[in-house]
Amino acid sequence: DTERDLEWQVAESTGGNAKVLLHNDDVTPYDFVVRVLITVFEFSALRAVSVTQRAHVAGMAYVGTYSLEDAKHKVGQAHAMARAAGYPLTLTVELES
Repeated sequence: DTERDLEWQVAESTGGNAKVLLHNDDVTPYDFVVRVLITVFEFSALRAVSVTQRAHVAGMAYVGTYSLEDAKHKVGQAHAMARAAGYPLTLTVELES
């Protein structure tokens, strides 16, 4: 009876989906952002330019919806690519409700 009371309860990860958002900044070059979207998010050049332009004009742009794990991985890759080049490019992950 005591053993059963001491068993660990592990909650399952709900996973779910998350939105990735691109934030504009005044330092990261436009062409670099386009290259990141093509390389990391596998966008076509046209789509990458469109998303980059939207972030430039509106201050933020929707990149896409991915599984939470994929969203975090892609944002990590993008941030690593930007930091290696010396840029403060920022993408964020928002859980979908």
